[in-house]
Amino acid sequence: MTTLYVNPVTGKDTNAGSVKTPYQTLTKAIAQATSGTTIYLATGTYNAASKERFPLVIPSGVIVLGNESTKGKDIVIVGSGEYNSSTFGNQFIALLLESGAQLRGVTVTNSVERGTGIWIESAAPVVANNTITRCGREGIFVTGTAKPLIWDNQLSENAASGIFMVRNAKGEILRNICQKTGYGIAISDSAAPLITDNKLVTNKAGIFLSRTAKPVLRRNWIENNTNGGLVVTGSSQPDLGSTQDPAGNIFQNNGQADVQNNTSLTLVSVGNQLNPAKVSGSVKLDSAQVPTPARGATQFSDLGNHWGAKFIQELVTRNLISGFPDNTFQPEANITRAQYAAIIAKTFDLPRQVGASSGSFRDVPSDFWAVDAIRKAATMGFISGFPDGTFRPQQNLTRIQALVSVVNGLGLKGGNPNILVFYSDRAQIPSYATDAVATATQRRLVVNYPQTNQLQPMRTITRAEVAALIYQALVSSGQA
Repeated sequence: MTTLYVNPVTGKDTNAGSVKTPYQTLTKAIAQATSGTTIYLATGTYNAASKERFPLVIPSGVIVLGNESTKGKDIVIVGSGEYNSSTFGNQFIALLLESGAQLRGVTVTNSVERGTGIWIESAAPVVANNTITRCGREGIFVTGTAKPLIWDNQLSENAASGIFMVRNAKGEILRNICQKTGYGIAISDSAAPLITDNKLVTNKAGIFLSRTAKPVLRRNWIENNTNGGLVVTGSSQPDLGSTQDPAGNIFQNNGQADVQNNTSLTLVSVGNQLNPAKVSGSVKLDSAQVPTPARGATQFSDLGNHWGAKFIQELVTRNLISGFPDNTFQPEANITRAQYAAIIAKTFDLPRQVGASSGSFRDVPSDFWAVDAIRKAATMGFISGFPDGTFRPQQNLTRIQALVSVVNGLGLKGGNPNILVFYSDRAQIPSYATDAVATATQRRLVVNYPQTNQLQPMRTITRAEVAALIYQALVSSGQA
């Protein structure tokens, strides 16, 4: 895997694109990138004044990475260029994403009239943890036979729509916030995406459907939209649940109607929080025969605005972690070495590393609940025992042990120790772990909260911190 670095303030396009000598422009980095390349963007504004050339085309298999934890705050791509779409003719766009490309942790703005932030055409990229705002038309436009994954973005103040999906597009629109725009999400033609766990508030309409659109709507929060929550026109047929699969959407305080069916068809709604007095048109309200699922990580009563909620949510969605019977997640609780091994074994499925432990330890009996997980995690190279042949499964895991574990298990190399000057407590990093921490830092595996420059390597790691580390590891390995 190749890594390139860009800094619009200190970089030069005549540089090597390394962490010490970054490029100035994303344009240059893209020109040098091949499939598998990760391009790291430093804080700054990427625009025509900084010599960017628009539209920026992210090639297949290339990851452009800013700061996912802040959704791209202070890493801003602003611009517009002409693009000739095979399905929509001449357009003005900021970015075009090809199949397998990923855009993560940046802010995108295209303020020209009819300007689009991100254009996706018959491709399957990932757009995750970005802020897309103040575009002249829509934030994200999806057309052709595209199947993108659009996850955890914030879209606001875009003139026409936050996300507009047309033609025969599918894919997933998951856990986004769309607000203060025309249509939060608009679906037209024969597009049929999965739209789940999104928050659509203070728009003209939360979701607008036209022509023969057939999206699946699950667990969305649709509130305070002035003209309507869900507006259905043409011959559109949204999936609003069935008796065996309740939809779990929540409609509240939307202007003209929570659900406005302007078609001649009857819609069926099952398991949605919906006031019958706020329904317009033919809508049949059926009862679910199974419990309605909760919305994402909000099922945990103790998360609220916790800094790690989005990381926890990602792993819960993938069924990699779970909460407790009392409806809590306990994000600040410690995690034992055995519990950590169980998460690793469930998350990764890698071949045995040469020289790795056999996974047998004298203090892990054959009937121990995590024996298989410990053996698998050890043979993959993520964990090892102590010189006395023990594993100490009930011992709490430290932050430094977790970082070294992930770097070793994924076989990551190439960290520059000079990057450790960022940490004010770098003197606490054990000498055996400096290369691993440097590699983890360059690969954006490290998530520190609330002080980003404090690693606290010897402190016991929490459940929320493990969730953040595992998710960042999935991102680094191209699995998220």
